[in-house]
Amino acid sequence: MKKLAPSILSADFSVLGEQVNMLEKAGADMLHIDVMDGCFVPNISFGSVIPECLEGKTKLPFDIHLMINEPDRFIKDFMFENTECISVHVEACTHLHRTLQLIKSFGVGAGVVLNPATPISCLDYLMNDIDRVTIMTVNPGFGGQKFISQGIEKISDLAAIKNALGLTFDIVVDGGINEENIAEVAKAGADILVTGSAVFNSQDPENKVKNFIEVIR
Repeated sequence: MKKLAPSILSADFSVLGEQVNMLEKAGADMLHIDVMDGCFVPNISFGSVIPECLEGKTKLPFDIHLMINEPDRFIKDFMFENTECISVHVEACTHLHRTLQLIKSFGVGAGVVLNPATPISCLDYLMNDIDRVTIMTVNPGFGGQKFISQGIEKISDLAAIKNALGLTFDIVVDGGINEENIAEVAKAGADILVTGSAVFNSQDPENKVKNFIEVIR
């Protein structure tokens, strides 16, 4: 079953708890939590304090996306009861296999994120160690960017590789997903679809979540 993971990066943090409750009520499957350090990407979002504040206040699992340099230093900080998976950028990891094993040592899923210009082939010898592969369809760092259409082919290629090898990792697609492209992204092979501004900037975020879920399922 395909899943929707709203990104709280676009939420109104003055009423974050209320908005998370709204997402849960609307049927969202998980919370996508974007962590930015201002170095790996040209923006700073937040650290572990935000998911820590949400811990115990929602049943939604956390999909942690670390857009940071040297992620090994901070992985332990994001280990919460709700944490389902932590994903790191291949471009930010000197020893990617070691980083994945570190994440798994805490008993959660380990994911890898690929920027738009990063080829799938960089994962050729790691496929069996990955629980999620995130295809970025914008250049990371800011919410509300336009979807990069070449990402559709990349999603399809990864789905074909996954099926040919009989692997079970989830394909996550993150960036610029909205009502104009969500159906195509799901059809291309995405298992988890991340959407932020398309939900939180709409006039009726709860209904938007419900509509997206109906489209992808």
